[in-house]
Amino acid sequence: MVTLSVEDRQRIAAAVAAAETKTSGEVCCVLTEEASHYREVPLAWAAIAALVLPPLALAFGLRPQSWGDALSGWTSGQTVLVGNAVILALASYAFVQTFLFAAVALVGSVPAVRRAITPSFVKRHRVRNSARHHFATLVARLAAGAYVMIYVSRFDRMVEIVVSDSVGKACDAMAWHNAAAVLGDALGKERAGEGFVKAIGICGAELAKHFPPGAGKENRLPDSVMED
Repeated sequence: MVTLSVEDRQRIAAAVAAAETKTSGEVCCVLTEEASHYREVPLAWAAIAALVLPPLALAFGLRPQSWGDALSGWTSGQTVLVGNAVILALASYAFVQTFLFAAVALVGSVPAVRRAITPSFVKRHRVRNSARHHFATLVARLAAGAYVMIYVSRFDRMVEIVVSDSVGKACDAMAWHNAAAVLGDALGKERAGEGFVKAIGICGAELAKHFPPGAGKENRLPDSVMED
């Protein structure tokens, strides 16, 4: 999990303030707990387990009749009618599917497990959408300008950098990629504060190339890390 000490927060705020002295643009940092609860992921895995595992068991020689015998205490010799045997086999198969679905869904609902079984591409998509929504909400009340938001999802351990249209048109997108990579690498090493500072420096330097500082600049976004 991404954690920031008091010292980290102070360093980040100082880095943002320093970067903004060299540009009319603004950089802000957002740290959110989780981009999504991914509630559908355990259900998806439960459905896969219920649909895939029983046929695999059949392929390896396990028969529904044996499940029924184990569950009911009957033996094949006590099953007089073929129709009853078929019904018992189908009922056993359905029971196993239901049990698998419920068990996997229950285990997958544990937050740590849910995060572990969520595919990376799903996390990336949710983080990107969450970051864009957060950015749109953040700058909607502000005047047009050059804005860069460094967004980190704490439990997803993913970084997304969102920029305003003017910044996207004027600046080199590789700068945002590099900043995200540097911060992502730092998160993996449990050096979130250091990673934020480096990413802010990269973003600020790119903004300074295209949006030089102007007179009477107003600081519209906070320098400190915003937490959601």
